[in-house]
Amino acid sequence: MSMDGIAIGLDIGGTNLRVAQVTYRGEVLKRTRRETSQDIVKDIIESIDELITEDTVGIGIGIAGVVDSTSGVVKRSPNLSQAEGIDLKSILSDKYNLPIRIDNDANAATLGERFVGAGRRFEDFVMLTLGTGIGGGVVINGALLKTASELGHITVEANGKKCLCPNSGCLEAYASGRAIVSDVIDQLEKGADSLLKDCCEGNIYKITPEDVYNYALEGDTLARETLKNAGKYLGIGIASLVNIFSPQAVIIGGGLTGAWDILVREAIREANKRAFPELIENVEILPAQLADNAGVVGAASLVLYSSEAK
Repeated sequence: MSMDGIAIGLDIGGTNLRVAQVTYRGEVLKRTRRETSQDIVKDIIESIDELITEDTVGIGIGIAGVVDSTSGVVKRSPNLSQAEGIDLKSILSDKYNLPIRIDNDANAATLGERFVGAGRRFEDFVMLTLGTGIGGGVVINGALLKTASELGHITVEANGKKCLCPNSGCLEAYASGRAIVSDVIDQLEKGADSLLKDCCEGNIYKITPEDVYNYALEGDTLARETLKNAGKYLGIGIASLVNIFSPQAVIIGGGLTGAWDILVREAIREANKRAFPELIENVEILPAQLADNAGVVGAASLVLYSSEAK
């Protein structure tokens, strides 16, 4: 564990690139955010250059997709195809001459919660990150399970919607931010009665997950039913994860946690109906503590807690 200096943590998702200076205590000193563009390498370097100092001990990167953490190459990323095949580790090592560690973004967020967030109380937990897509990480006996952990791509509907990955019926295709917006737009195109028709100055194709949640709070039926349906599928996924890993907790983070009272409450009800009662009765389902910082703190943890994160 590095006890001095700071690490630069990068959380690279399908929508946003977040970068921060992080101390070994998990404190975020400075941070930046920009939209993820097609020129991902340029975005990364410019963001690092804004925050790097002489006290920087390394750079940790959490990036959406299947990542070879040894080579640092993103093998596949349904939500970030422009990053596929790029040798980020070599590019950044050559430029900055610092330790570079790269892992799946949800694995990184899971590490952040493990060391300085909601996961500190648990030796065994599953984390789900709900955003543009759905990611996840698993901690067993206090250590991150080093697998792909593409939990958003477990099947929840055998003959379901086509996902951006090769599969159909994935959890991500039903309960992610993109899926929620897609469902709302589809219903509006079919003439559904909803206040969302007037959202975004009438341009329904600009609707965001936050818009859906805000309209749900106003009592809009379409918005509420869409979130509850997504919550049902999220609950199916949670039940499967509980049956497989028998965790002490399921920690839920990401941008969609603002919709907890509708989306996640429905998921909890569904999970309780589907999981083995003996397995789920003592499982805590709770929100991540690091909120918007989980990804950057977790990415920095790849460097700061390097002995645990190898």
